[in-house]
Amino acid sequence: MALKIELLRGFAAVARSGNLSDAAGILGRTPSAVSMMLKQLETHLGEPLFETDRKNRLTALGAFVLEQAERELQQYDTMVKAIEGYAKATHGHVRIATVPSVAGTVMPLVFSRHISDFEHVDIELRDMDSISVLHELSRERIDIGIATLGQNSSGLHSQHLLSDAFGVICTRNHPLAQERGKIDWGMLQNERLIANSLSAGINAEPSRILHDKALLKAQNLTSIMAMVRAEIGITILPEMAARAANAPELVFCRLADSQATRQIHLLRKTDTALSPAARLLEKHILTCAAELTEGGLS
Repeated sequence: MALKIELLRGFAAVARSGNLSDAAGILGRTPSAVSMMLKQLETHLGEPLFETDRKNRLTALGAFVLEQAERELQQYDTMVKAIEGYAKATHGHVRIATVPSVAGTVMPLVFSRHISDFEHVDIELRDMDSISVLHELSRERIDIGIATLGQNSSGLHSQHLLSDAFGVICTRNHPLAQERGKIDWGMLQNERLIANSLSAGINAEPSRILHDKALLKAQNLTSIMAMVRAEIGITILPEMAARAANAPELVFCRLADSQATRQIHLLRKTDTALSPAARLLEKHILTCAAELTEGGLS
């Protein structure tokens, strides 16, 4: 007969309290039921655990069993708590990678509102470009990805998160900043463009022509904004990326081309089930992104 954990729990309760009545109260059982549990355990071991029927003095075997039982019960209770916490999304480990603009706008809102939901969850957040996000998902190094879909998106489950319109970034004293309407491509023909990987992805002929003659190209958002601030040229970025850069001295002027918009998706591996904590985080991300979109951030 296998030694059941509840027999050890009953014995430990009696040994700690020194009598059946108090132990029964701790366990939520009747004294007779607790007495029966002790008899089953002693029968299984073939030796008494208490010196007398009063249950206030342990035998040598009883002292050894109590030491082992308390260690096993602590480990068992910790295991049960971890399993139940994982199932209820209060424990676990979630790895998420996102494009920087979402990391700087959506994710702070998610955590400021819902961090208490993840008090015992280990969350690893990384920001990277869309290609790197897709690569990390394919290698199963992250659980959730937030990025623009590319050609290498097979095997991924995607859910549209938000649309992010492109616009021109310039200084406040630049002539483009004085325009009341949206900026069309023709207005940029004589501008010095600081190209970047995001703007290079705009699928429009005027944009490609503009990028082909660009003499400057930068990848780091801080470097791009510094060059625009120094009036070296203008750049084109999605609105959320511009806002995440937090450069109040610069102006975002939306492009008139309605196709100059990037679509950002919430991604995960199709054949991999998310943990409860990851599913909860995914839900909060969708809700907060929707609120930001409705509020006019994208």
